[in-house]
Order: sequence, then C-alpha cells, then structure tokens
Amino acid sequence: MRKRLLCMVVALSLVFTGVACSKKPEDNSKDNSKTNYTNGESKSNDSTSDYKDSAAGDDSNYAPIEYEATSNECDVQVVGDDYYYDPSTEEYNSYPENEFIAVSKEALSTFSADVDTASYSNMRRMINESGYVYDADAIRVEELLNYFKYDYDGPEKGEPFGVNVQVGKCPWNQDTLLMMIGMQTEAIDFAEGPDSNLVFLLDVSGSMDEPNKLPLMQQAFSMLAENLTSKDRVSIVTYAGEDAVILQGAKGSETNLIIDKITNLEAGGSTAGSAGIQTAYELAQRYFIKGGNNRVILATDGDLNVGLTTEYELTELITQKRESGIYLSVLGFGTGNIKDNKMEALADNGNGNYSYIDSVFEAKKVLVDELGANMVTVAKDVKFQVEFNPEWIKGYRLIGYENRVLNAEDFDDDTKDAGEVGAGHSVTVLYELVPVSSEMEMEEKTTGSRYQVSSTNNEYKNELLNIQVRYKEPEEEKSKLLSYPVTLQAYTNKPSEDWKFASCIAEFAMVLKDSPFLEEGSMKHVIKRLNELEYRDGYREEFKQLVNTTAKVKVD
Repeated sequence: MRKRLLCMVVALSLVFTGVACSKKPEDNSKDNSKTNYTNGESKSNDSTSDYKDSAAGDDSNYAPIEYEATSNECDVQVVGDDYYYDPSTEEYNSYPENEFIAVSKEALSTFSADVDTASYSNMRRMINESGYVYDADAIRVEELLNYFKYDYDGPEKGEPFGVNVQVGKCPWNQDTLLMMIGMQTEAIDFAEGPDSNLVFLLDVSGSMDEPNKLPLMQQAFSMLAENLTSKDRVSIVTYAGEDAVILQGAKGSETNLIIDKITNLEAGGSTAGSAGIQTAYELAQRYFIKGGNNRVILATDGDLNVGLTTEYELTELITQKRESGIYLSVLGFGTGNIKDNKMEALADNGNGNYSYIDSVFEAKKVLVDELGANMVTVAKDVKFQVEFNPEWIKGYRLIGYENRVLNAEDFDDDTKDAGEVGAGHSVTVLYELVPVSSEMEMEEKTTGSRYQVSSTNNEYKNELLNIQVRYKEPEEEKSKLLSYPVTLQAYTNKPSEDWKFASCIAEFAMVLKDSPFLEEGSMKHVIKRLNELEYRDGYREEFKQLVNTTAKVKVD
C-alpha cells in the first residue's frame, strides 16, 4: 500500500510526462509533443508540416454592413446597406453540451466519427455578414475543429488510420487537462482513385434565386466538372416544383457538355426535394459501378417544401437509400432561410458528409483541393470508444460531438450507423480530463472496467486510457477493431502548435455558446493565445481575423 501511494504521489507531482504506447515505450530523455499510434504501438514525430494554403476568405464577396445587436440574437437589424436577410428563418438543431462524467460511474465514452465542416464555414458567413454569430446552435465544435488540417502522422502500412494523441494543461480550467486525439487517413489523388459514378442533385427552386445560391452553386460544380476524367460518369438531376433529368451517364471527360448543362440552369418554383432524391438514387443505381465511388451530391439551401419535408420524413427516406451502397454528400448554400437541421440529417443518415459553401474559395477547398477526402470513402461506420483508467483519471468531458454520442453497447453493434471517413480526412477530438490529483469533485460509483477488473495485477498500471476504433471497409458489413493504449507519458509541458490552435477553436466555440464549462476562459483570453501562435496557412489566419471581428460585438 505504501509503495502504491509513493508511486502515485511521484507520478501526480509530474501530472503526466512524455508520450508512449504500452507495447513500445518512448525514449523519455526528450520531450515528445505528440505521439502517433499504430495498432497498439506508437512513434514520436516532432516534424513540422509542409502544408501550405492560400488565404481562405475574401471579404470582397460581402458588402460591408452596419449592424445593431439586439436582445434577440436572431433578430438582426441591418442598416446602411441594401442587402437584407432574415436569420430568424434559419433552422438549427439544439443540443446541450456534454457534461463531465465520473470515470467511476461510466469509464467508457462512445461516439461516432464526424468529418463534416459545414458549421465552420456557416459561422464564417454569419460573422462576415453581420459581425457576430447570431444563433449559438449553429456552432458544432467538432466541425470547427475538423475544418482545419493538422500535422498528424498518417497510417502505418496495412492500417487505415494513424492515431495521434497529446495531453496538456487545459488553457481555461486549472483543474483539468486537455487531450487531443487526431486520426488521419491516407490521402489519394482523386484522378487515380476508383472510378466514380456521380449524380449532381441540384436545387433550382425559387429560394435559390440569389447571388450566393444558384450562381455560386454553378461555379462550384463547374470547378468539380473540370477535375473529372473519362473513368467517371456524371448525371444531373434538378428539382423545383418537380424533378427533371438533364444529363445521364456522361463521361467525366465531357467537360464542356457538363458545364454547359450547369451554367444554363435557372431558378424558380417550389422545392420538391424528396422527389429529386428518389430520381437521383435511381440514376445512381442505373450507372452503379461495382467497387467504385457511387455518390449523390446534393446542393441546396435545405428549404424543402413539397412532398416529404420534415426532418424525420427525409431521414427515413435517406436511411432506406443508403442500403444501396450509394453515398451522399450535401453542400449547403445561401443566407437567411438555411435549413441546416435538414441538410445535416440527410448527410448523417445517408452515409455522407456535409459542407457549407459560402464563397468560391470554399467551393475550391471542398470540390478541388479536398476532392479525394470528400468524395472517396475509405472507412464507413467509424466509431470511437475511449476507456479511462480510474487509477489516474477520475472524470472526463467530450468536447463537441453531442449529436454523435452513442451508448456503450452500440460500439460492438454492427447494425448501428456511424460516420464515414474519406481518403485524406482527419478526425480531431478533444477531451477535458480530470486527473485524480484535481480538486474537482466527481460522483463516485464503482463499475467494472478494463482497469478495475485487472486491478490485482500490473498489466495496465501505466495506462491513462485505451482508444478503440471500430470501422468497416467500404463494401463490407462486418466491422474491424483496432486498439490504441495511451500511457502516462501522454502528457507534455510543451504542446504543439496544433494542440494550441485546436484549444483556441474550442475555447472560442465555448464563448459563443456561453458554455457553463468555460471557467477562466474568455474572448480576451482566446485572442491573447491566438496572438502567441505561428500561422502556417491562410485558413488559420482567417480564423484569427474572425475571432477579432466577433470580439468587437461580443464583450466578455
């Protein structure tokens, strides 16, 4: 007993040190700011990223407007400009933030992977147009995090993912630690990827008759068409009061024909989206490529008002369609009457992803620069299950992923739908951890776990937690399981720039949502920390500018 207490005191006095894995401990003579985990193994990598990007935003796309904040954040008053929008017609689902959970009460944290990025670009649109975020429900922390590229190590040979873990002191709460998990897949050149059977499902209803809707959509899909080749097949379905097929099974190399069909579209009429979905999937099935990339790409503002129109009805429809092996990507457009809830539901239940296009720059990012990641699935029904060791951690809080949380038993259930991950996608996850040395009080309730069951031996004594990932190959229905133990060395006093930047994103999102877990965090604190960072690409610099713009309205 005395020996155990002595070991615990020594370890906790250091909090946690270094980074390692149970099977291959790292050399502790140097500080390793992050760890890449193969299946049960880890390697240190202190290299910096060569990733460079041009600036992601262009304020010239938005006319400057003056705004007057009111007590009702959705009631934006716009003066001094002809451009007006009514954000009160936008629709977002509301989810309470994840709370702290005692490890002694529930040692397992289970959730679905998510690679959507729509929340970030939609947030950017709000700030560019009005100066602030007028609906906190539009903020999904995981989508803000996953919008950016990080210097993650990719998978080892024969594995689908590279898993990176880093733990440091939480910037906004002195009683907790902050853990960053990064999962990275191998990127591919879309032109060298599998043959593609793509159906463009384009909303041309009257609500799309605005400069940032149909014209932007036409530019976006024209850029996509320029990156297709003769191995690809393209069909185009439009819908307004009724659906119409304007192109069937054209070769991807017929660029001029495809672009001509797109640029000649005109908006008008109501929105029979469900009929368009039915027709698009029928076409995708007709030109189905076995072993290929079969996908419907839906472009809309989500304002569906004919046929099946409710979120529940659309979810039921798309859930049936996903069994066909056809994936769905959803691209949101426009301002004022965005139905974010419907678009996210369609993507989540249609084995796909959801992006929001607020500019030509974003269209290029989604449909050109990250084409392989967004259009080629390498793993489906990807689930995480993190098990915490009560010897070292007494509580945790998953930051974001509120609408992706699963029951513990869902992890092993292959019938439970989960997220899809594309070639070159990364998944970033943040947890607040409450170490046993923390003064924060947690509810006590003893339950069985990997660690408590084995408490009589030393097998797991150095583990902080264990990360399990379950996934299916794109054409398989039986899942595979990978396990990544994380040891006491998962803590560093010198977290990477990626960790610092991701923590700034999370803190900013918490400020916008008036989070009860913000503790010492604030807008001023976020800005101070952002000013201390080095910026390697235009997207990160743009985020800093968005924070500064918001700070002029939202005062701590």
